[in-house]
Amino acid sequence: MKKILVVDDEAGIRSLLKEFLEMENYLVYTAKSGMEAMQGLKYHPDLIILDVNMPDMDGYTVCEKIRDYVDCPILFLTARTQEQDRVNGFKAGGDDYIVKPFGMDEMLARVEAHLRREERRTSDSNVYISEDLTVDFSGHQVLTEGKDAGLTRTEFSIVELLITHSGQVFEKEHIYERVRGYEGEGDASIIAEHIRRIRQKIDKKSKHIETVWGVGYKWIG
Repeated sequence: MKKILVVDDEAGIRSLLKEFLEMENYLVYTAKSGMEAMQGLKYHPDLIILDVNMPDMDGYTVCEKIRDYVDCPILFLTARTQEQDRVNGFKAGGDDYIVKPFGMDEMLARVEAHLRREERRTSDSNVYISEDLTVDFSGHQVLTEGKDAGLTRTEFSIVELLITHSGQVFEKEHIYERVRGYEGEGDASIIAEHIRRIRQKIDKKSKHIETVWGVGYKWIG
């Protein structure tokens, strides 16, 4: 059984998600605070649903802290709807952003999509090597001149998508759908921010991601 950690300070939401996901044959653990979320890592969850607004430690801070210990998908759950809130969530290391109130069918679709993507990633053992860049797909790691580039999960997913389709141009919306694991409405501004951060981290000597103006991005080399 896949294990899911649900973190929310509202007892009703914790209970609702636990009951629903257990009906779908997931093993569900719950936490009502950031500190309890940290303690819940001992269960080695396959996916974490993380509320943003909590009294002791906000979800962004929790995400940044637990990214030192876990590599599983993290889905933010929040009532915040501003674009900058979503950008902050992805910068913190989150993989998806679900706005309250949410439908249970949509929640399940996103959970299943992210878990399927994890299974595909762990089954891939290829390595990409260029003059100044090494990408370990199975280890989910990018090295520049032998040093870890420090890509977030989402940034790595974008690099993985572009490399495995080298030369193919992807629209921003398509990249969003592919790396989020759910065919929802694409957010071009978030992808542009991710691309900017990726370039800062890996384009030390060579240019790897090319902008096709008015369309999107492609991997070169």
